[in-house]
Amino acid sequence: MRILKSLLVWLCFIPAAILNGGVRQYCLHPLLHQWALPVSGVLLSGLIILLTWLLLPRVGILNQKERYAIACLWTVLTITFELIFGTSTGQTFHELVSAYNPMTGNLWILVVLSTALSPVIIKKSI
Repeated sequence: MRILKSLLVWLCFIPAAILNGGVRQYCLHPLLHQWALPVSGVLLSGLIILLTWLLLPRVGILNQKERYAIACLWTVLTITFELIFGTSTGQTFHELVSAYNPMTGNLWILVVLSTALSPVIIKKSI
């Protein structure tokens, strides 16, 4: 049941990501130009860790097995959501996969890693 409750925490990542995209487009890009994308990746990773730290303890005390299950679930959901949302907005599969290459300036891989690791490393209890 706690793993299912963790879905509510993951759902909070979606508006955080949308907000981050707006901040990147309207605030960071005019100021930082090519640096807006990596800064945005770091900011979103930080938001995910912060949301996990604030909200996951409210799910209940989790054992290590549950934390790893949540990490796997969140990772699969994040990648699946990104692929479905990306293709529905007209991005090609190649464009979506290229976001995982940090050499392009896109730190999406950092966001995915933050999503995967945050339930494991955040062990704060209520």
